[in-house]
Amino acid sequence: MKASIIKIGNSKGIRIPKPIIEQCGFNREVEMEVHKKKLIIRPAKRPRKDWEKAFKAMAGDRDDKTIYLPASKWDEDEWEW
Repeated sequence: MKASIIKIGNSKGIRIPKPIIEQCGFNREVEMEVHKKKLIIRPAKRPRKDWEKAFKAMAGDRDDKTIYLPASKWDEDEWEW
């Protein structure tokens, strides 16, 4: 498939047909990378996806307690509280 490069304001762009966007799983954001003169476009990563659901499950299992680590020698001698 070929696509034309079009002017969009001060930039240029390519219109991606809806079926291709759906096949690739693109939502509102994508990640772009140039590798050996090729443009790679992939769905944006969501590193914190489903954290809220995981936190609720932890609370339900009573596994959401704060962990307090013992102070280090540096904390005791150098840090001003």
